[in-house]
Amino acid sequence: MSPTQTRAWQQLAQLAADVLSKSLREFADQPTLEPLSLSGCHFDFSKQRVDSKIIDALVRLSDELDIPGQRDAMLRGDLVNASEQRAALHTALRGGAGDIDASIRAEVAQVKGRMNDLAIALRTGAWRGLTDKPISDVVHIGIGGSHLGPELVVKALDQFAIATPRVHFVANIDAHQLDRILSQLNPETTLFIIASKTFTTLETRVNAESARSWFVERTCSPSAIAKHFVAVTTNTKAAAEFGLPAENLFPIWDWVGGRYSLWSAIGIPIVIALGPDGFDALLRGARNMDQHFATAPPHQNIPLMSALLATWNCNFLGASSLAVLSYDERLALLPDYLQQLEMESNGKSVSRAGEPVKTHTMPILWGGTGTRGQHAYHQLLHQGTRAFSADFVLVAKSHHQRPEHHDWLKANALAQSQAMAIGFDAPAEEPHRAVAGNRPTATIILDELVPESLGALLAAYEHKVFCQGAIWDINSFDQWGVELGKALAQPIFEALSGQADRDQDAATQRLIDQLSPPRNLPPN
Repeated sequence: MSPTQTRAWQQLAQLAADVLSKSLREFADQPTLEPLSLSGCHFDFSKQRVDSKIIDALVRLSDELDIPGQRDAMLRGDLVNASEQRAALHTALRGGAGDIDASIRAEVAQVKGRMNDLAIALRTGAWRGLTDKPISDVVHIGIGGSHLGPELVVKALDQFAIATPRVHFVANIDAHQLDRILSQLNPETTLFIIASKTFTTLETRVNAESARSWFVERTCSPSAIAKHFVAVTTNTKAAAEFGLPAENLFPIWDWVGGRYSLWSAIGIPIVIALGPDGFDALLRGARNMDQHFATAPPHQNIPLMSALLATWNCNFLGASSLAVLSYDERLALLPDYLQQLEMESNGKSVSRAGEPVKTHTMPILWGGTGTRGQHAYHQLLHQGTRAFSADFVLVAKSHHQRPEHHDWLKANALAQSQAMAIGFDAPAEEPHRAVAGNRPTATIILDELVPESLGALLAAYEHKVFCQGAIWDINSFDQWGVELGKALAQPIFEALSGQADRDQDAATQRLIDQLSPPRNLPPN
């Protein structure tokens, strides 16, 4: 059902016209919503342009669209991914909040046990390479959902990681990244993890093949592949052709979407870095959020309120972008991770019934870290002309011993959100100093950046994405738009490498000619 057909949507449109004539300061001085907290995470929505009438209308919108019923269907494993006829049961990977089938629970537990065994063997030095040396470095090769989550978690929680083995990440097909990492490594003490559900993803396949060539060229031992490569995949045939025995393969189920997969065997680098207990704490935080999402009433439901307010900002207040501003350098990769989670999930223009959507869907998500961003793009945020909303993410307690640094960091975050909300009325003779304000922001505070709080934060964003997709009547779990570029790249690659005739539109052909190396040159 299109949300625009609901009575609540029509009421919200009327309320928006009144809100746009008011200053956000009026709302900030008398916040409608109390802060919501769970697992060391606090979500403060006091700087939103909402009052009790708007909140009640947003909750009615959720009821009219049966968001609770759609939530329950996802949590129990219904085929909510209609275009691919799949469930979306990533919550089962951390214990689940619904009535998960016992066989699925058993499979998840069995694979998790194998993940722990591998991590312990690597962390203790029990896993030995071809020359009987322990593994000093692990290289995770993946891309997109098979890469962004593990890298975010490992780097965000590096204070809990052990020194050996070191964990590296390769995603881009640009060989500069792969070569830079390989140049630091000894093949005799390196383990590669190939993370690809299909084992055919272009970037992962090419990088994995180059890593295998690098290994074989330096060890002259193709038979040692089994001691230095493992894979997370469903394509056991392709993995076997690569040289991997069955015991080196970890499954990933079709009910786990890539951008929801860090909780699965895709998260092996997390288990290696943090250990099984650290990974369990990450899962526990996410599981707490799952259970909260399943049971909390609407006004206290963190993911639902996040989604409703984000929809209000996007569809009624005209916010065409969402800035994620991480005021903790350890969370520098959070905007990258959320770009895929939110924009790949909800960047859709066709409804679940196959009809054009009747309203805008996901705004552009971007961001960075404070305070660096304050000396760059915050100028646009304060005095630019585009409407936006922002999420500020802070950590109350640091893990360093420089309290002055941390107090300044927190002060700047609060000051920036205050300036975005309230603005500044410049003197008439200095109009260039005026800041309009009226920019809605959410402030998310973690007590500490620890596995449990990070797990809860990421799960909250996952469920927010689901709720917004349900509001917009789109399928948040497919990504068909991504496939077109992949298909178009193949003939262009063949033309660039001289394997096929060049037959493209004129503009693309001109670029191919510019980028192609000269061929069939006469000898000197």
